[in-house]
Amino acid sequence: MTRLPLVFIVVLNWNGWRDTLACVESCLRLTWPNFRMVIVDNGSTDDSEDYLRRKLNDVEVIQSGSNLGFAGGNNVGIRHALNSSADYVWLLNNDAVADPGALTGLVEAMEREASVGIAGSKIYYYDEPRKIWFAGGMWEKGRLRLRHRGADMIDEGQFDEMCEVGSVSGCSMLVRSSAIRDIGLMEEGYFLYWEDVEWCARAREKGYKILFAPGSRIWHKASSSAGKSSFSQYYYSTRNGFFFLQRHDPLLLPVFAAYNMLFGLKSAACGNLQPLRGLAHGFGDFVRGKRGRNKLL
Repeated sequence: MTRLPLVFIVVLNWNGWRDTLACVESCLRLTWPNFRMVIVDNGSTDDSEDYLRRKLNDVEVIQSGSNLGFAGGNNVGIRHALNSSADYVWLLNNDAVADPGALTGLVEAMEREASVGIAGSKIYYYDEPRKIWFAGGMWEKGRLRLRHRGADMIDEGQFDEMCEVGSVSGCSMLVRSSAIRDIGLMEEGYFLYWEDVEWCARAREKGYKILFAPGSRIWHKASSSAGKSSFSQYYYSTRNGFFFLQRHDPLLLPVFAAYNMLFGLKSAACGNLQPLRGLAHGFGDFVRGKRGRNKLL
């Protein structure tokens, strides 16, 4: 009898044990039979670790020691999975809820051919279950942005074809263990934002395919009516965008700088100084080569 691939599910928790419990409960209904789960508590300050250990007797909980950011915290779980002979590693946001067939859909996409390094789910808004949040990412050089295919569209089957994409979301991405050993772990210097895009770019540069797997469905607790971005979002997305382009598309750096300056000035002219401040600080720390967490945020 052929052995089914072993999947390690890595769920990162930071001060969000209620969401994490709901995520784990959805995973316990998965149809894929051969998986193990590990929760990485990323230095929570709300007693999440103790609570999760008490409530989840059959799920392993690892403490990272401090808030290492999205990449750093997930890398703790990824290393554990690789050391435990995982064939695949599934990164799943703790504020996501999985359809029972979500993991099966991802594994089936990966098993199509060995050149597939990463596969991602069709992701919906949790509060509007038929509205798409993400159906694969496409990097649009001309507009200097990563486009979420299908963003805010009602799902009417228009994204039901499996296809190759530029990137998938770290909210739900299955990665081949052999590919991780080849391309390396996630970029911890980013702390927040762009880590999943950068990981996918590195995989593509090594010749791996990135697949969108519509048979895998996830509901993400991102609000479809979210308000303005915060200073930290502008800071990290700007700084890390520069680091991403410096490594993967350096000719676009001047254009990216001009675009961000114009956006910041336009926002300031409309009375909103927060984008300009975040963009300026992000650009300044890029120039200084400052990576990781900004402890002032």
